[in-house]
Amino acid sequence: MQDLKVLAFDVFGTVVDWHGSIAREVDAMRLGVDAEAFATAWRAGYQPAMARVRGGALGWTKIDDLHRMILDAILAEFGLSHLDEPQRRHLNKAWHRLDPWPDAVEGLARLKRKYTICTLSNGNLGLLCNMAKRAGLPWDLILSAEVFRHYKPDPETYLGVAEVFDVSPGETMLVAAHKDDLRGAQRCGLRTSFVERPLEYGRAGNKDLSRDPAFDLHATDFNDLAGQLGC
Repeated sequence: MQDLKVLAFDVFGTVVDWHGSIAREVDAMRLGVDAEAFATAWRAGYQPAMARVRGGALGWTKIDDLHRMILDAILAEFGLSHLDEPQRRHLNKAWHRLDPWPDAVEGLARLKRKYTICTLSNGNLGLLCNMAKRAGLPWDLILSAEVFRHYKPDPETYLGVAEVFDVSPGETMLVAAHKDDLRGAQRCGLRTSFVERPLEYGRAGNKDLSRDPAFDLHATDFNDLAGQLGC
């Protein structure tokens, strides 16, 4: 790893707890629904919505707007069609207020001492900036699919990180809790680190935490990753 220079981080699920945070926001609004089921249903629309952009059914659409489209669709399923516009806007912005995992801020600070650290998220720039400000995430730079006008796993996203920092793909590592994301980075020549997030989908979630020898590193959390990288 001596030539490694840049660590790019997936954010939703890897750095922040989207499921627990969305469920907390739903509970705080006292909507009278199963908050964990609502969070799961909202996230379930994420990949299909991005696929519509990739396939050309939608023009470029940022994640805030995709989240709102999904939200409007699932409110009826949960008997919440009566929510007014201010309530819908407030709920949609919950994605800007996601809580970091307990190790995230400390681990990122350790990694930042040795490496350039940035986001590589499908989240849009405003969302990622607001999230970082609230949670104290110490990024050197916020990069988003919005910058490249492509959603992961399109190669333009992974290769775009290396291009931004004028380094080779092999000098860049993607850190993520999602194996499909890591495989996309790997196909582009990036190094890869899988981070376990067993509660990403809540207490009832079924997360694959098995070790994959194809990835360069496997870490239990960011502090473990920092230790493996000598930070």
